[in-house]
This record gives sequence, structure tokens and C-alpha cells, in this order.
Amino acid sequence: MIIGERLKEARLAKKMSQETLGKMLGVSKVSICGYETGTRTPNMSNFLKLIEILDLDAKYVLGMDVKVINEDNEEYPVKLAKTDIQIVEELKKNRELYNMFCSNPKRTVERIKSKLNLK
Repeated sequence: MIIGERLKEARLAKKMSQETLGKMLGVSKVSICGYETGTRTPNMSNFLKLIEILDLDAKYVLGMDVKVINEDNEEYPVKLAKTDIQIVEELKKNRELYNMFCSNPKRTVERIKSKLNLK
């Protein structure tokens, strides 16, 4: 979803409609809407055109813009999206829930989904 959010944010910053961006890209307004909501994924060619049209960095669009650093101030070879980091920060504010995720992430997700009546 982060890709769609960042594409939409960039399109709006350029004061561009979905229809205008679609015409520039050679796709429909519906396709642009799908890219932004995460129900469609642009092919590589369209992705490269999108980042060029919107003047974006591919790593930023893909959510790879934040480096992860351990306690010893050493960089991990993995990068996380800023949104992912925000989720972890919020989880850490609730120590009990955070500990549940640490001990059994899959079961915790299933319990939350069950409580929210999600599939």
C-alpha cells in the first residue's frame, strides 16, 4: 500500500488528476486509481515512467528510504518503509501487545483478525 500512497501524494503535489497522469502514462484513470489503492500493480515499464513523470526516487516509492540501524549503530543490510517503522513504534507503546507479537507473531495476527472479523 505504501507504493500507492506515495504515488498519490506525488501526483497531488504536482496538482495532477488521475486522468491527466493516466494520459501521460498511456493508461486509464481506473489504472491510476488502482495503482494508488493497491488493487493494481504497474508493470516495470509503467513504474519507471511513473517515477520519471512524478520526479520520484524508486527506493522512496518502494518504501526503502529508511535505513535500519542496530543498537551498536551498525546498519543492517535490510531497509524498512517509514510506515513499517511507525507500526513498530506504536506497538512498542503497548508493551503487552508488543510482547505477544515478539513471542508468536502469527498467532497474534490471527487473534487480532478474529477480533476484527477479518479474513
